[in-house]
Amino acid sequence: MTIGAILYGRTGPVISARQDDSVRAVIDLLAQHRIGAVPVIDGETIVGIFSERDLVRLISSYGPDALDRKIDDVMTKSPVTCDSGMAVIGALSQMTQKRIRHLPVVDEGRLVGFVSIGDLVKYRIDKIEAETAAMRDYIAS
Repeated sequence: MTIGAILYGRTGPVISARQDDSVRAVIDLLAQHRIGAVPVIDGETIVGIFSERDLVRLISSYGPDALDRKIDDVMTKSPVTCDSGMAVIGALSQMTQKRIRHLPVVDEGRLVGFVSIGDLVKYRIDKIEAETAAMRDYIAS
């Protein structure tokens, strides 16, 4: 089970932000798509990530004025990433150790996907349930 298996079948671009976007615009993007984080990209290269945690920290430090700042000034730079060949269990372990909930997927320097811890847990549960059903069928036959 690899990250690539989770990304397989997903269509459309990764929801992302640009460095010159305002915090307000990115918050609107998060709300519109009902997501908790976005990668910040320059072309196809990831340069940062902005999450709900970043927003909470930002509002705590700067109050409402934070909404007019540029994402480049407040994003988490050099985010933890993985590649599509990474095992799901390895990605889950990495996310747990680093205490992060979103993981950009980068192949050959290019952002190819974005997964949340929820995506990985759901995939694992679905896989385990399918294996359990197959084992039950095998035992019953």
